[in-house]
Amino acid sequence: MAGTDSTKRSATGAPGAPVVVLVDPQLGESIGMVARAMLNCALSELRLVRPRDGWPNPKAEAAASGAVAVIEGATLYETTEEAIADLQRVYATTARSRDMIKPVLTPRAAATEIRALADEGLRVGVLFGRESKGLTNDDVALADTILQAPLNPAFSSLNLAQAVFCLGYEWFQAGDDTPDRETPLPRSTRAATKDELVGFFEHLESELDACGFLQVIEKRPTMVRNLRNMFGRADLTEQEVRTLRGVVSGLTRHRRQDG
Repeated sequence: MAGTDSTKRSATGAPGAPVVVLVDPQLGESIGMVARAMLNCALSELRLVRPRDGWPNPKAEAAASGAVAVIEGATLYETTEEAIADLQRVYATTARSRDMIKPVLTPRAAATEIRALADEGLRVGVLFGRESKGLTNDDVALADTILQAPLNPAFSSLNLAQAVFCLGYEWFQAGDDTPDRETPLPRSTRAATKDELVGFFEHLESELDACGFLQVIEKRPTMVRNLRNMFGRADLTEQEVRTLRGVVSGLTRHRRQDG
C-alpha cells in the first residue's frame, strides 16, 4: 500500500529536511524512538516500509515521548522502490562494507551535501535498515550514495534511533548558527566596563601596596600586569567587580582592626 500523501509535512519540520525511510523496522518502540530523534533535529517526514508489527502501532507513539506529529504523519509503503519514487537523491546507511562502486560519505559530509541539494530544489531521502541486519544489498543498490559513520571499528553497530540521530544531528548543525561557546549573563547584571575594572585594579593595588605585597619596586610593574591579566581573563560582570571590591575592603578592614 503506497502512502496516502507522499508530500505530507509537519509544521515542526524544517524546509529542505531529508525524508527518513525505515525499511522493515521490527519494533514499534524503535520507530517511536526514531520519531523522537527526528523531531530533535527538525526532521518530520517519516516513511515506513513493511513494519513487522503493523501500523499504526501504539508502542511507537508511547516511545516517541511527545513526537506525535512525526508518528501521525508517517506514511506506509509495501516496497522500498515505492517509498523513494518521488525522491531525486537517496542515501543508504550501513555499517558494513558493500561490494558496490558508490560514493561513501560520513554523516557530516552528507549533511552539507544534502543541504546543498535542497537549495537546488532536489528532494532527498535516507534509507535505514532493520534493527537486526540493516539494509539488504538490493536496498543499498537503489541509493546514490552510501553513508557510514566513522566509529570504533571494533564496535560500530548503532541502534535505529542512534543512526537516525547521527545523521539528523549533523544535518541540523550544518544549518545552525548557535555559538560553540557562550556565557549568558543574568538579567540583573551586565559585563563590567573598563572603567569599573580599572577602579577595581587600582583599589586592589593600593591595598597590596599598603600591606607590603608589592614592596619590591623592580618587580611591582610585572606583578601588577599579571594581576590585571588574571582578572581580565575572568570576563567579570559589574556585580562581580562590586563583590571583589567588597572582599578587598573587608579584608583590609579586618587587618586594620587587628592592627
